[in-house]
Amino acid sequence: MKRIVLLASGSGSNVENIANFFKDDPKVTIATVFTNKRDAKVIDRCNRLEISVLYFNKQSFSKSDCLLDILKSINPDLIVLAGFLLKIPESFVHSFPNKIINIHPALLPKYGGKGMYGMNVHNAVKNNKEVETGITIHYVTKNYDEGAVIFQAKTAVADTDSPEAIAEKVHGLEYEHFPKVIQQLLSN
Repeated sequence: MKRIVLLASGSGSNVENIANFFKDDPKVTIATVFTNKRDAKVIDRCNRLEISVLYFNKQSFSKSDCLLDILKSINPDLIVLAGFLLKIPESFVHSFPNKIINIHPALLPKYGGKGMYGMNVHNAVKNNKEVETGITIHYVTKNYDEGAVIFQAKTAVADTDSPEAIAEKVHGLEYEHFPKVIQQLLSN
């Protein structure tokens, strides 16, 4: 049985998509979902999907080994950042080498780094008149968005696309590809 741990900070749409993708797979289980926001919508989604969800505060994440110890006890095959906004501490990266992945809503190395998430990315893509954008699934390192690229998918950006329309196209790529890449990594 392969065990996935998900980290999320927001609505949890990627968490739900991943959960639905693996719900009938007897070889994969979502061990738990962790969130750093008490009011994150991902909590409601997890409750509805009957997936264990745990809230943690920033102190237990970056200033102590509390969360790291819990993760070690779960012994996940893969830790998936699914809309998670905090920087991963170096101790996590060292404890789970090549087992932590992230999805970024742009074609890295463009539009990566601190503060580049969600609509910040889509607004930058629009403002810079990019003709394409996409998603990047990559390994997590101690620096934002600098880990080795696992997978990228592209979509065209029209002059008439609003940042919201760009976001919708990118979300479509996330929902289509993220679970498949996770499945591929788990089977390697």
